[in-house]
Amino acid sequence: MPNLVMEYTHSVDERINVQSLLEDLHMVLIKSEYFAPTSIKSRAIRLHHWLVGDLADSVDFIHLTLEPLAGLTDEQKAILSTALMAVLNQQALHVQSLTINIRDMDPLCFAKETHFS
Repeated sequence: MPNLVMEYTHSVDERINVQSLLEDLHMVLIKSEYFAPTSIKSRAIRLHHWLVGDLADSVDFIHLTLEPLAGLTDEQKAILSTALMAVLNQQALHVQSLTINIRDMDPLCFAKETHFS
């Protein structure tokens, strides 16, 4: 049950197709076969206010946070990070800062309920 969250500065929205980028990043997770496709949740969050060092909001960025349940090896995480960064570099090379953080969710603390009507 991984969550992929793409945070991006609103200036990025003017130069790239955010929905298309999110879909391609989502496909990286599906194609990895590390997760059940129906368990993958990806979303993008547009930021209107941010600060980067002493340059304030003049630096645009995309930051990905991937949170899988604990259990992937360091090698699998590195493979995912490399594949996600390849997509970012392909579609958002002109964005000043591209970063990725993969951190495990603790399965003992994670709770999930699904309700369908």
